[in-house]
Amino acid sequence: MKLSRRRGILLFLFGFFCCRFACAPVRLFAQETILSSYERNFIRASLAAKTGILIDAATDDKAGEFMGSLYEFALQFALANGTYLRQDPDMITLLGTAARGAGNAGNRASVNTLWALFQVYKDSYSRVEILGALGVLGKGDPQVTGNLNQFLNDQNSSYRAGSDVDYPVLRSCIAALGALGDSSSFPFLFSAMISGYPQTVTQETLRALESIQGNYKDYLLGVIRNNPFPEKAAAFRIGAYNERLKPEERGELAQTALNVALEASSSGNTEPAEAALRYDAVIVLTRLKWTPASSLAIRNYYLVQRDYSSGAAPKERLLEAIACLAVMGSSDAAQALALQLGYVNSQTEKSGAYDEAIILALVNALGELGDKSAFDYLLYISYLNYPDKIQAAAREALNRLKW
Repeated sequence: MKLSRRRGILLFLFGFFCCRFACAPVRLFAQETILSSYERNFIRASLAAKTGILIDAATDDKAGEFMGSLYEFALQFALANGTYLRQDPDMITLLGTAARGAGNAGNRASVNTLWALFQVYKDSYSRVEILGALGVLGKGDPQVTGNLNQFLNDQNSSYRAGSDVDYPVLRSCIAALGALGDSSSFPFLFSAMISGYPQTVTQETLRALESIQGNYKDYLLGVIRNNPFPEKAAAFRIGAYNERLKPEERGELAQTALNVALEASSSGNTEPAEAALRYDAVIVLTRLKWTPASSLAIRNYYLVQRDYSSGAAPKERLLEAIACLAVMGSSDAAQALALQLGYVNSQTEKSGAYDEAIILALVNALGELGDKSAFDYLLYISYLNYPDKIQAAAREALNRLKW
């Protein structure tokens, strides 16, 4: 039965070949001589030998003139016979070679054929090679990008529903979208980024996201402003530690993240994801010394101070909030810290109890800010029974005040 099918296929192609050249214009005959010779050999060869025809043709001195057409001829053969031979190892090898060759040859005329083959052939090898070619040939073609976006969207949905996915094919689809670089792919790639795929897929997705054309920062800002908090946090992490973005762009991302987290807190919707985003944003703002976020940093400081007093936040978070105010360079930040130091001093005077790490953080932050409004509070330390380490820090902070 299998032999009969192959004989029928070969007879069909032979008739197609004869018809093609019987109808060809005479003026094209000389140009098509080399191509027609290889096509004739391709038709006559066994299925196992057809791949060899392509490989040999690619070494021809004039291969650049006809190989794109020959690869398309082979792809059409694979498409015409996919119903019966899509699981045949020889056909799969042929298709992979032709798809890869079409991409290398830059034959954009094969785009539609490749996508049609992708629908027919379900094996990993064929699909990986097809996707690799589409990532090259489909640049600037919205239909190709749309098809791949939809495929990735379907894969994301299936995976989240608990279904298995073909990881080599998934990675190849993501890589192809990265190569195409179309802005329409951002939401689908971002969805893949947060779907919980294995690390190899996540890394490929991150590379693809960074290849997207357009304003990458604005894409991330849109997610931070509008999406659920787990997605906000993911978008923030993608951008805040991305050296591709300028410091001011990362600062804007961190400021926006802190703002949306604080807004959620003020509305009474505080959740672990919101708090985590807020803490992460503060660390980035501190590292960048992003002063436009001064008012937000002060709001965060008071919120963390409240949470620390109630036991809802660890001391580490309070120290981070103080460090953030230290780099804001504003008198309002200095006043907030100075008032807190005054309160700590009064408590120490009354009970003798204090937390050394917190006092040192406050003193050093006030010295960093250099605002003269802190003078009285820093000076008062010398009248209290603090250890030498705190006394020395207070003297140094006093010397840094600007008058």
